[in-house]
Amino acid sequence: MSNLRFETLQLHAGQEVDPTTGSRAVPIYQTTSYVFKNSEHGANLFALKEFGNIYTRIMNPTTDVFEQRIAALEGGVAALATGSGQAAQFLALNNILQAGDNFVSTSYLYGGTYNQFKVAFKRLGVDVRFADGDNVESFVKHIDKGFTLVLDEHEELTDEITAILKPVKGKLLFNKVFNHYLSNPVLKSLGDSLSKKKQQR
Repeated sequence: MSNLRFETLQLHAGQEVDPTTGSRAVPIYQTTSYVFKNSEHGANLFALKEFGNIYTRIMNPTTDVFEQRIAALEGGVAALATGSGQAAQFLALNNILQAGDNFVSTSYLYGGTYNQFKVAFKRLGVDVRFADGDNVESFVKHIDKGFTLVLDEHEELTDEITAILKPVKGKLLFNKVFNHYLSNPVLKSLGDSLSKKKQQR
């Protein structure tokens, strides 16, 4: 589906039409468990030697279509659906941070996010430094050699923050409110050019 346009991917990416029913809509699989062909098949699935559905909490055919669709829209290899935005945020950041790292965030955050940054990440040895609201210059004073990324929730400031951080090679700008159609991808290396992405569309 890589040759299809964004609008078509929104509707059809990740879905293989059910050959039995021919249903156009993605079925909602209301199941917690799955049938294994035999004991060996079940053992291989749980040992991750074979790909397939094991338990709905891990994966579900309906969720799988959603994940594939998001990956297609983002131009990614894969995606992971979570039960909340806070869980998604934690997984995304936890995968690129480790104890001793730090990142800079706007202080204009939803309360749950603020506490996750200030309390939960601190317990993991990650120092979150809060800028003065959306004052772009205030982000700079928090940057040091351990700096990993900047988090901002206001798309209109992205270009300003990117310009300030451009000399810092290999670092990331994370903005979880990007409009995916206009500003793909969500997590962007500052070494890449936004204009180049837009020109390719």
